Amino acid sequence: MFNYDLIATEGAARAGTFHTPHGPIETPVFAPVGTLATVKSLTPHQVKDLGASLILSNTYHLYLRPGDELVRDFGGVHNFMRYDGPMLTDSGGFQVFSLGDINTIDDDGVTFRSHIDGSKHRFTPEVATHIQNNLGADIIMAFDQCPDPYDRAINELALERTHAWLKRCVDAHQRPQDQALFGIVQGGTFKDLRAQSAEFVAAQDLPGNAIGGLSVGESKPDMHAMLEVVCPILPANKPRYLMGVGSPEDLINGVLRGVDIFDCVLPTRLARNQSAMTRTGRLNMRNRPFARDEKPIEEGCQCYTCQNFTRAYIRHLCVSKEMLASTLLSIHNLHTLVHMMKEARQRIIEGTFTAWAEDFLANYRVAGPRN
Repeated sequence: MFNYDLIATEGAARAGTFHTPHGPIETPVFAPVGTLATVKSLTPHQVKDLGASLILSNTYHLYLRPGDELVRDFGGVHNFMRYDGPMLTDSGGFQVFSLGDINTIDDDGVTFRSHIDGSKHRFTPEVATHIQNNLGADIIMAFDQCPDPYDRAINELALERTHAWLKRCVDAHQRPQDQALFGIVQGGTFKDLRAQSAEFVAAQDLPGNAIGGLSVGESKPDMHAMLEVVCPILPANKPRYLMGVGSPEDLINGVLRGVDIFDCVLPTRLARNQSAMTRTGRLNMRNRPFARDEKPIEEGCQCYTCQNFTRAYIRHLCVSKEMLASTLLSIHNLHTLVHMMKEARQRIIEGTFTAWAEDFLANYRVAGPRN
């Protein structure tokens, strides 16, 4: 079921297709994040209509509310949220370490307190895998420890735990026939640890492999350097998933280095903060110059928002704090990333990706307002 067909390559960039029970995922691909089984401000139909082929939900959050057993009893996360396309759940490891006010880590797992009500809980590799088996996503993630990227001592310890926990997740996995378990490469910003981890994860011969612990505060050059170490080690016949990365320049740089799958909350979070993503930089849609601007957010964009509404109208919604602003900006931002990856795929197939990517990066403004 979980075959990965490598269609074309250009340098390290790859175009492929990963087959899942709920349909194929053409890569490279960007996955919108639906943390609580909902992509914020959008219906599942709107998410599919903008071209998304994969959605991510979160084990930690769904475990706490409404509960993984309730989701299981409703037929799994696909049926619960009425979305029939491929889905992925992360293990909750990052949230356990980053959201818990108090957590205690040991070699067996993590004890933490809920960010909702302070109640005490414990995740082990077996628990995280069982919860994901209940949720029923097509792709599930091994439980891992995501440490400070620049602390070598904690990264060495976290690597041992992550590798031991991966084996326990494999043993605990009850639905390998319809859920693909991915291992996660850790190692911070240390090339030797990253290489060691990539070799270990690759040796488990799982349906796919993920790269964790990046986009967590390290510099862009350090992120790129780690990808250049890890991607050549991971098997070419398995998809490579860079977790939690979602800015346009990071997606292009990731594809250039051999990454296939990306996800991030960034496009919908920016939408809720009145910012639009474009292929040349971000726009603050509250800016006064947009008040009488008849252009769409981005000329040439084929999304529903740009095909129907002006910058002036979007600004009016933002200034008036209307809920529709988040919906229209989310549609646009997600469409931008989803279709950027679709174009990247086509460029790889045509053999023009490298030149296209270099031109994109040369014209993209990472920070600062644009009009």
